[in-house]
Amino acid sequence: MRWPYLEKDYHYLSHLFSASEGLTIEKFIIRQKVERVKELIGYGELPMAEVAQQLGYSSPAHLSRQFRQLTGLTPTEFQRLGPASPARRSLDSLI
Repeated sequence: MRWPYLEKDYHYLSHLFSASEGLTIEKFIIRQKVERVKELIGYGELPMAEVAQQLGYSSPAHLSRQFRQLTGLTPTEFQRLGPASPARRSLDSLI
């Protein structure tokens, strides 16, 4: 697969990204999405189905699985921690 606007092969770009960042593009994107989930559920205004849909997950269950894999908590458990919890990191801390 070629990305025409970059004129480079995906595998080449993926290798460069992994060498630079220490993780794959896919894992980076998942981490970013999970951090966005943290922000959205922190407000408590959207149902999990809406959060999943906004972030392109196939289902709330899929979102919950990825969230738990990265954080060790379910989205509900994370939400109960409150905003002052050390388990909550900002997007800036991921970069």
